[in-house]
Order: sequence, then C-alpha cells, then structure tokens
Amino acid sequence: MNKDKEVQAYLKGELTEEEKLKYEIAGELGLLDRVLENGWKSLSAKETGRIGGLMTRRRKQ
Repeated sequence: MNKDKEVQAYLKGELTEEEKLKYEIAGELGLLDRVLENGWKSLSAKETGRIGGLMTRRRKQ
C-alpha cells in the first residue's frame, strides 16, 4: 500500500489490527505526525525498531 492510500485508510479507520497497533504506538512515541506527513521511510532505524519491539511486546501480553 502506498503512503497516500495508507494514510487515507488510517483516517477512515480501515486498517488491519496490526496496522492500527503500529499507528497507535507511533502516536504514543510522538512520531505519528511525521509518519502521516512523510511516510514510514522518514523514521530512523532506531525509531522503527522501537515501534516493532513495542508491537511484539503487546502481542505477547
């Protein structure tokens, strides 16, 4: 899914549960604005890894 379609799906609430979790965590870390403007590629590897780590932790709980 390209950036514009994914952002539109996010705004309409049409994402999968895993994608919703990814956006929720990005929001908690204060990265959501940057993701919505520039896409996921604008994040550093450290930021992306942090999101992935938190997603894994929440799925285990």
